[in-house]
Amino acid sequence: MNAAEPRGHLVAVAVTDGAPVFELAVPCEVFGVVRRDLVDPWYELRLCADGPPPRTAAGFRLETPHGFAELPEADTVVVAACPREVQLAPPEPLVAAVREAYERGRRIVSICSGIHVLAAAGLLAGRRATMHWMYADDFARRYPEVRLDPTALYVEDGTLLTSAGTGAAIDTCLHLVRRDHGAAVANEVARRMVVPPHREGGQSQYAKPVRPPGRATRWPDGREPQGWERDLAPVLLWAQDRLDEQLSVPELARRAHMSERTFARRFRDALGLTPLQWLVRQRVRLAQELLETTDDPVESVARHTGFGTAANLRHHFGRLTTVSPQTYRRVFRLRAAAGRDGTEPGDNPGVRAA
Repeated sequence: MNAAEPRGHLVAVAVTDGAPVFELAVPCEVFGVVRRDLVDPWYELRLCADGPPPRTAAGFRLETPHGFAELPEADTVVVAACPREVQLAPPEPLVAAVREAYERGRRIVSICSGIHVLAAAGLLAGRRATMHWMYADDFARRYPEVRLDPTALYVEDGTLLTSAGTGAAIDTCLHLVRRDHGAAVANEVARRMVVPPHREGGQSQYAKPVRPPGRATRWPDGREPQGWERDLAPVLLWAQDRLDEQLSVPELARRAHMSERTFARRFRDALGLTPLQWLVRQRVRLAQELLETTDDPVESVARHTGFGTAANLRHHFGRLTTVSPQTYRRVFRLRAAAGRDGTEPGDNPGVRAA
């Protein structure tokens, strides 16, 4: 860039070895493709890493001429998704650089599992954040001080922005463009990427209904149940088979042979949720499954999931998924049809792709 030319908003992407390709490619596409016909100057993108050139999870080697120490110089720091070993022990130079960037007032963004670096830097204590729904329980156990919302596609809290996984990286980066340059520019970038400029709903509409583990099974993150988790598993299985009944916390505590107070404390230690929060989530996930696989009316789904009334189901379903049961069913029926005839949901002009 000529020294006389104005510099665009500098976006520095922190890359670690083994980074997932898609989540890394999205900020490169949004901020790294120069679009001076829309805004001049456009963003300036830097990839930052320490040590040997990192490889992506697919084996691509990256040229990263900038190091982690340069992250605080950027206007926006993006911590890309990272592999499990980095989640468990983020590199200290990366953690220190992200902390310094935050202290300088830079905008800090994590894509999916990049949230572990922000948490390790101490930036998220007491603050609302999100990440991929599949790994939310594991993160909540490691960082209980974070107010994790696994239903959101992205969460903005001051100068911190965290996002869910994979496709939510697009939503997050387009949100940043919208913040910096307005809706018209963000909409045009989305049009060129052939994606919706803004998606309705949150990531809970994509979460797979899961059963709690038994003594011989594993939690969704691959861990075997340990300690009190093993003691709770039979109670969870018992409750999961009776979601249509009026279950209560005292009844669950009796089944676990614990006092209500002890049960609630150990339940939260094991799952990161209160018993009532867990019950509501399981009922919503069962409702998702019924809406996907049956033609039952919403009133029937409400009875079979223990919500009792359609109004009660709509309230809790909308609160956790941010869409109505009818919208959820319509979107997934559209996807099923798309899978059969080879079209994409966006091919139907009357329905917005979720």
